[in-house]
Amino acid sequence: MHRSELTIDLGAVRHNARTLLHTLQGAELWAVVKANGYGHGAAQVAGAALGAGATGLCVATVPEGLALRQEFPVTRILVLGPTSSNREVALARDAALELVVSDAEIPHGVRVHLKLDTGMGRWGLTELPLPPVEVVGLMSHLATADTDSAFADWQIERFREATQSYSHLTRHLANSAAALRYSAARFDAARCGIALYGLSPFGTDPAEDGLRPVLGWTSYVAQSRLLQPGFSTGYGRRFVAERPTWIGIVPVGYADGFRRDLTGTHVRVGGDLRRVVGTISMDALAVELEGEVPVGTPVTLIGWGVLAEEHARVAGTITYELVTGIDSGATRARRLVVDG
Repeated sequence: MHRSELTIDLGAVRHNARTLLHTLQGAELWAVVKANGYGHGAAQVAGAALGAGATGLCVATVPEGLALRQEFPVTRILVLGPTSSNREVALARDAALELVVSDAEIPHGVRVHLKLDTGMGRWGLTELPLPPVEVVGLMSHLATADTDSAFADWQIERFREATQSYSHLTRHLANSAAALRYSAARFDAARCGIALYGLSPFGTDPAEDGLRPVLGWTSYVAQSRLLQPGFSTGYGRRFVAERPTWIGIVPVGYADGFRRDLTGTHVRVGGDLRRVVGTISMDALAVELEGEVPVGTPVTLIGWGVLAEEHARVAGTITYELVTGIDSGATRARRLVVDG
């Protein structure tokens, strides 16, 4: 028996892609599928997004792009990160990948997007050169679209002013947060990642923006036991029963991606939300129960009303880090829902 199961709802991917396209009002949607599709499966998510109307894919590295090129021979694939060698540039050229260039050296024979630093302070040119023929796009990256509207507006305007003479090139600036909140940032295309997976870029309920979570993660109660007053569960005795208390032991822990700092969050045991208590171990966690439950009772860790956004709030992090940290190895099953 697998210790847990991941469910990837490709119907939700298609729904989210259509929601974003409606919001973008004519701008293209480029699906960001780096880091194995934020842990959801790059090829499967890419196929669903393209089938719903996305027109391009974005990855972080040339190897990621090469892997997708085998699945999608004619789709535009943009490598967002820097290339590390002339060999990578040659591989990208042979595979018809498009590259982002953030410095003065523009490779020949490959389609290029020049990146302008408008305030992220990371990759990017301080000013745009006269684009040579290899340049097909101009881009930048927003630093605060989910937190600071004034700075985001400043970046949007700076990008508009710097690129207005090159409107014949594809201009793209918006990420998920900007696509949903800033109509001025949409330009010709938007590079959307987190919203495509039905996760809120604002850390709120994704339903507020019409998004459906793609990832589900379930396990089961492997043991149900009664703690008498003064008895504890887990390392460090962080949870000590004050009264007779039933707890359920779930065979998932931080090695699986259910982080150690998620103590205090809630999961669903059967149909009821229950609090995670005690120290989360490498391969087990404990939940406080109202009473004894049968071994095998389903436990929902993420999905079906258990929001990754709430887990992220408890852990003091972001959903991006949570979902990319879930291990999809041999100890769990993986199931695709095509029409969900």
